[in-house]
Amino acid sequence: MKQTRSFLESLGLPGGDLYSLPTSEKRFEDGGQYRFEVPGIQGPKVMEALLEEVEKYGLYLHRVTQTKGIMSLTDNEIAAMVNLASEANLELILAIGPRATTDTSASVNTPEGVRMGYRLRGQEQIVRAIEDVKRAAAIGCRGFLVYDEGCLWILNELRKAGEIPSDVHFKVSAHTGFGNPCSARLLESIGADSLNPVRDIQLQMLSAMRAAVNVPIDIHTENPKSTGGFIRHYEVPEFIRVASPIYLKTGGSVAQTHSWDSTTDDAKKRAKQVSLVQRVIDQYCPEAVHSSKGIKNEL
Repeated sequence: MKQTRSFLESLGLPGGDLYSLPTSEKRFEDGGQYRFEVPGIQGPKVMEALLEEVEKYGLYLHRVTQTKGIMSLTDNEIAAMVNLASEANLELILAIGPRATTDTSASVNTPEGVRMGYRLRGQEQIVRAIEDVKRAAAIGCRGFLVYDEGCLWILNELRKAGEIPSDVHFKVSAHTGFGNPCSARLLESIGADSLNPVRDIQLQMLSAMRAAVNVPIDIHTENPKSTGGFIRHYEVPEFIRVASPIYLKTGGSVAQTHSWDSTTDDAKKRAKQVSLVQRVIDQYCPEAVHSSKGIKNEL
C-alpha cells in the first residue's frame, strides 16, 4: 500500500486516516475554532423562540438551519426568518426543497433507497432546485443546504456567472453520504462552502478530512432517532481540536426525524442542548476559541 499512500500524499491528501490526531491550526476568519449551529428550525415562530431561549442561557448561535425545504415556506415566512437572522447576526441556511423525499419516486422510502441519500432524480428536479434557490435569494436568504453533488456544481456555476448572488453560501448535507477526504476535496472544489460528513464519522477520519480541505466542517454532536439517536457531547473537545474551523451541529436529538416539524417547545429544548455542549467545552477545553458574534458578512 505504500505506493498508493504516496500518490495520495502527492496530491496533498492524507495517506490514510490520521490516528495521530494532529491539532488543526486552521481557523475561521475571526480566529475562532468553533461555532454553534442548530438544525431543524422550520419556521419563523420556532426560530424566534430558539433565539430568545438561547439568550436566556447567555449563549449565542452562529447558524440556524431549516431542513424541511424552501417549498414549505411562504415568501413572508422566508422574509421573517431572514430578518430574524439579520437582527441576531447569524447565518440562515434554508434547505433546497426539491429532493428525493418530495419526488414522485418512492425509491428513497424503501430499504434500498438509503443508497441514493437525498440526491435528485432527473434534470427537472435540478431545474426546480435552482428555482428554489433563486426564489429564496431574491427574498434575501444567502445560505442553502444542498443534498446533491450535481446540484452543488451547477449552483456554483450559476454563482460564478452572476445568475444568483455571488455571496450565497452552500452547505453540503450529511444526506449526501460522504465520509472521506477525497469526497470532501471534490465537494470543496465544486463549490461547497462548508461540509457535513456522515454523522458517525470517527475522529481519525475527521482529522484526515480536515487535512484535505480548508472550508469549515459541520459535525453532529447529537442526532434524531431516525439517524441513530447517538449523542457525542464528550467528543466535542476533540472535534474542536482536530477539525477546526468547525460548526457544532447541536439539538438534533430533540427531533424524531431530519424534517421534524419543530415546535416552539422543541426550540427551547434545542437551546438547552447547546448549553450542555458549551458546558462540556468550558470544563474540558476552556482554551478553545469560540468564534465571535456578528459573522453574517463572512458569507
